[in-house]
Amino acid sequence: MSVTMPPAGPEVTPDAAPTRKKTRAGQAKENLTSPWATAAAIIIAMLWTIPTVALFMTALIPGDRYRVDAWWTVAADGGLTFSNFSYVLFNSFGDNSTAPPLLGNVINSIVVTVPSVVFPLVFGLMAAYAIAWIPFKGSNFLFVSIFALQVVPLQLALIPLLKILGPNNLNIAGQFPGVWIAHTIFAMPLAVFLLHNFVSQIPSDILEAARVDGASHTQTFFRIIIPLSLPAVASLAIFQFLWVWNDLLVSSVFGGRSTFPLTYPISNLAGQYGQWAYLVPPAAFISMIIPLIVFFSLQRYFVRGLLAGSTKG
Repeated sequence: MSVTMPPAGPEVTPDAAPTRKKTRAGQAKENLTSPWATAAAIIIAMLWTIPTVALFMTALIPGDRYRVDAWWTVAADGGLTFSNFSYVLFNSFGDNSTAPPLLGNVINSIVVTVPSVVFPLVFGLMAAYAIAWIPFKGSNFLFVSIFALQVVPLQLALIPLLKILGPNNLNIAGQFPGVWIAHTIFAMPLAVFLLHNFVSQIPSDILEAARVDGASHTQTFFRIIIPLSLPAVASLAIFQFLWVWNDLLVSSVFGGRSTFPLTYPISNLAGQYGQWAYLVPPAAFISMIIPLIVFFSLQRYFVRGLLAGSTKG
């Protein structure tokens, strides 16, 4: 009795073995590290830097040559000077000799910005953890409601919030706490939304292991949520810092003469007839250099926070 053997299939060689499909993260990394992407990034960085360099060079032009010569002409003559920076920071100027120097406004900007960044981050991260990992009735509705507040223009809330912070109620309008509260309120919807998306993607096994070990929600928040959320927190901190530092509307409405940040005097720095226009470039560069320092200090966290959760695998 003969037995018919099935036909042998094609021999599988190691070279013919099926290759593993590239993940999205691997494909994105390959595209971003290609020579063309690197060249494009260099070109974009150079083009983006040109206005900053031009502003800095313009800030070095003496006042008597500001409206006459371009900065490259003054540089060729050796007439560039750093005296504009010291004058705008430490001397009185403006339409009269009693106008205060900008150093006080720089300090005000720091005093306004730092708490206005820390408060939304702390409260937003706490709210994000509670909505994502503490089950309670109405959590989804609460998150959707907070997210929906982003579509409400902040200009609609200026007058009602000013009445709450005004002399008839809390009486902190025109002071630093009033500005801090206003910036914190306006930043909360975006902060909760972004941090919730990050916190909700933390593996549940880590939090369950913490609960098994007897960790409370407070211990879990400080020992697990905060360390793992640093990239997202740093990214949001940069956005909030830039928003508050460059803000003029909120600081003008809820602040006072003693709390005005750097953006307020710069908007009126040129004078009624433009006689102080040569001081605008150094003042603008001073207002720009501090956010640049913050950005480059947190750059690695910023990139990680933007890419976190965007791809899997």
